[in-house]
Amino acid sequence: MTDTLAQLTAKDFTSHQEPKWCPGCGDFAVLQQLKNAMADLGLKTEEVVVVSGIGCSSRLPYYIATYGVHGIHGRAMAMASGIKTARPELSVWVGTGDGDALSIGGNHYIHTVRRNLDLNVILFNNEIYGLTKGQYSPTSKVGLRTVTSPNGVVDHPINTVALTLGAGGTFVARVMDRDGKFMRDIFKRAAEHKGTSVVEIYQNCPIFNDGAFDAFSSKERKADTTIYLEQGKPLVFGLDNRKGIRLDGFTPVMVNLDDASVSQDDLWVHDEKDFIKANILSRFFDDPDTMQNALPRPFGIFYVEDRITYEDALTAQIDSAQERGEGTFEELLTGSSTWTIS
Repeated sequence: MTDTLAQLTAKDFTSHQEPKWCPGCGDFAVLQQLKNAMADLGLKTEEVVVVSGIGCSSRLPYYIATYGVHGIHGRAMAMASGIKTARPELSVWVGTGDGDALSIGGNHYIHTVRRNLDLNVILFNNEIYGLTKGQYSPTSKVGLRTVTSPNGVVDHPINTVALTLGAGGTFVARVMDRDGKFMRDIFKRAAEHKGTSVVEIYQNCPIFNDGAFDAFSSKERKADTTIYLEQGKPLVFGLDNRKGIRLDGFTPVMVNLDDASVSQDDLWVHDEKDFIKANILSRFFDDPDTMQNALPRPFGIFYVEDRITYEDALTAQIDSAQERGEGTFEELLTGSSTWTIS
C-alpha cells in the first residue's frame, strides 16, 4: 500500500489497465504528462476524480489510478459539475475530445465554462471522430475528406480557444501532444488555477487523420508556424526568434527583426490577464497550408482571470440563507407555502 504521507510519483498514478490506443497515438503522451503533473502537484490518488464522456480520449479514467467515471457521450462536463458541487475538496479532471465536448456536449461545455466550477478540462483535439472510425468532427478543417464527407468538409471549424473565451473562460490554454515538458507545466498551472481551466491539446490520430498538425510540429516548419506565449515576454518566433508580432491598433502585424527599423521594443508583450488581446490571439487561426503569410498559431496560456467559482458562490448562498433563518429544504417542503390544483 502506498504511504499517503510520501510524495507520490507518476508510477503511483498508473493503473493496472493497459492503455488500448493505436500505436503512435498522441493520447499516450498526454496520459504520461498528466500523471507526471499530478505527482508534481503533490496530489494523492484518493483526492482525484477523472471524468470522461465517450471517445478515444475518454478511456482516460481507466489508465489513472484514481477515482474515475466513464460516462455517456457529451455529458462529462455535467457529471464533473455535479461531483465538484457535492465534493468541492476533490481535484476533478475532465478528459474529453473535440467531438464529445464541442458537438453533442457543446451546450454542457459552454455552461460549465461560464459557471466557472473548479474543474481541470483536458480537451483532446484530433479534428476527427477516431473511436467511431473517422467521421468529421466540429474542428475538422474545411475540405477534409472523411467517411461522412467524401467530397470534403464544408462546415467552418470551431475555434476552441475563441469559443472558450466567449463563454467566459477563466483559464484558457493550448498545447501540442509532442511538447511533453511544456504540456506538463501547463497542466500544473491549470490545476493551480481556482476555476474552470481548459487546456486544448492538438493530438495526432495516426489512423484517421494522421499529420493534421504537421504544420505546427514538424522540425522543418514549426519555427515559422508556431508562437509560444510567455508572460511578460515579447511575441517572437521563427528561426532564432528573428520574427515577431506587433500591434497596429488592434491589428496584429508580422515583422522581421533583421529589419533595422524594427526592434523587440516594438513588439507585442504577452499579458495573460489582458482579455482583449487574448481574443486577438485566439484569432491567429489561419491555415498555413492554404493561406500565404498566415499568422503563427499560438501555444501556451492565452488568458487567466480570478473569479469566484460556482461551488463557492453556491455554498455562500446556502450559508447566508441559513444565517437568515430561512430553514432547510425539508422545512420548505413541509411548510405552509402549498396550494391545491382542482
